Amino acid sequence: MQISITFKNIDSSDALKSHIHEKFNRLDKMLDNPASANVVLAVEKLRSIVDINLHCDKIQIYAKEETENNMYAAIDTLSDNVKLQIRKYKDKQRHHLAGNKESIKSNVVESQASDILDG
Repeated sequence: MQISITFKNIDSSDALKSHIHEKFNRLDKMLDNPASANVVLAVEKLRSIVDINLHCDKIQIYAKEETENNMYAAIDTLSDNVKLQIRKYKDKQRHHLAGNKESIKSNVVESQASDILDG
C-alpha cells in the first residue's frame, strides 16, 4: 500500500509514521489490488484529528476520527473503521456475485416436477 502522510499543526515524527504504516499495511492484505492512502494528521486546540482517503480499484473510502490529545488512539480507531468498511464492501460484492442460487435450483426442480405431472 502506498501511504502518503501529511502533518498539520504538528511536528513530523517517525514514531507516528511507523505506527500508521503498521496499522494500514495490515489492511492491505484484505484488498485484492494495490491501494493508495492519503493520511492527514492534524491538531486543533485539544483535539487530535486523523483523516484518510483510501483508493483501491473500485473501492474509495473516506474516514475521519477525532480524539482528545491522543493521536495513537485516533489512528487505531480509524484503522478499525476502515477495516469494517472494507469488510462490508467485500461482503456486499460476495453476495452480489453469488446471487440467490438456492431459489434458482428450487424453481428449476419445481418446474420440472410440474412438467412431469402435466405430461
